[in-house]
Amino acid sequence: MADTPWLLVDDDVTFTAVLSRSLARRGISCVEAQNEQSALSQLTRSGASRCVLDLNLAGESGLQLLPKLLTAQPKLEVLILTGYGSIATAVEAMRRGAVNYLCKPVTADQIIAGFEPDQQQPVLRSQPPSVEELEWEHIQRVLAENDGNISATARALNMHRRTLQRKLGKHSRWRE
Repeated sequence: MADTPWLLVDDDVTFTAVLSRSLARRGISCVEAQNEQSALSQLTRSGASRCVLDLNLAGESGLQLLPKLLTAQPKLEVLILTGYGSIATAVEAMRRGAVNYLCKPVTADQIIAGFEPDQQQPVLRSQPPSVEELEWEHIQRVLAENDGNISATARALNMHRRTLQRKLGKHSRWRE
């Protein structure tokens, strides 16, 4: 697997560039994507063996993209990164096929270790999340349960659709 590139999927271009350079110094080539469409396209072109996938892609859920990546490349190993770690999303990520789930900030060495079989246990942060982070995690869980359908998610949350869209849009600007 050392000869195939890794796919880095994060809407933060600076983060992916820094991580890509850091992994390159360790002999790992990478291709980068910032959204679902470019991730699937890069995966098809590159034949990547491993993927580092951010949970929050400009308001879209990485949990929604995860099964699509695995359908396109069944042997792909996917590690989820998030700034808002919770047990619920860690369990959901693993259930959907991720090999690990790590909370930012992380180093390149921690990411590499996260793909090792003896290190494949979710790493959650030690401090409790804020109310805003808990709300985001709950919205993501309900969104995943409704297969990304905004209208169905808004109904399930007893929230106006536009309010949900504003929260998703606001959160995409709230950097991890």
